Amino acid sequence: MSRSIYREKQNAIQRLFGRRKAVIGVIHSLPLPGSPHYDGDPIERIYAHAEAEALRYRDGGVDGLIVENHGDIPFAKPDELGPETAATMAVMSHRVVQVSRLPIGINVLANGAIQALAVAKASGAAFVRVNQWANAYVANEGFMEGKAGEASRYRAWLRARDVAIFSDVQVKHGAHAITADRTLEELTRDSEFFDADAVIVTGQRTGDSAKLDQLETVRNATKLPVLVGSGVTTENVEAIFGFADAVIVASSLKHEGGWWNEVDPERVTHFMAVVGKIRAKGGA
Repeated sequence: MSRSIYREKQNAIQRLFGRRKAVIGVIHSLPLPGSPHYDGDPIERIYAHAEAEALRYRDGGVDGLIVENHGDIPFAKPDELGPETAATMAVMSHRVVQVSRLPIGINVLANGAIQALAVAKASGAAFVRVNQWANAYVANEGFMEGKAGEASRYRAWLRARDVAIFSDVQVKHGAHAITADRTLEELTRDSEFFDADAVIVTGQRTGDSAKLDQLETVRNATKLPVLVGSGVTTENVEAIFGFADAVIVASSLKHEGGWWNEVDPERVTHFMAVVGKIRAKGGA
């Protein structure tokens, strides 16, 4: 493992979840007001859906949750997001915090780092996921810049430095030609240098598995906790946990494996049973 290029900090996974090999489920929200597919349904239906998903995950034994406005697809760039998105997500996330009593993360798509921090502060969430924290790339939404400098200052202004930053490395759904002259190791160190608390490795798109060789490269490039953020299944989770400190799981725990479907309690229970055996073997 390379020498750290930022001062040592407490392991964010152990701090937030109280264990190694944590499992974080994702709540994909229904379309929120202002998004293309919101059809005017009562706002309470949106909140109730998120609460029900949270309970399915919690009862299945996951360690934490991420609330994400995935129903807002196609996503807007950060400066195109209206205040209604953050307002709705803050109430929804607070409801999830209250009903689940689990550590909760916030991901405002696309790359809404400022909005996610505001939602986290208002709702009592413990961390945010920022898909592009350092550098830049060409996303489905267009050119996307990292927001580390601005977002870090906003977090300090909110007195929210206890809210951890989980940063993707080579985020899915995009092209990285802009940073092609920088190795995966360097990109990982960039997130660490810019004060992220954990880094996330993903596949090419939602539901695609991260490649183990890339995961190992990231693991060896940083002292930060490493998570896998897509494509985790019962079949590959043991291999992934050979390198990762935590996994973020959604599609494989939904009915028929579709991210747009509800969480399937049987899939969650089975997945956590597999994880339990892996933890027992590794002493986690």
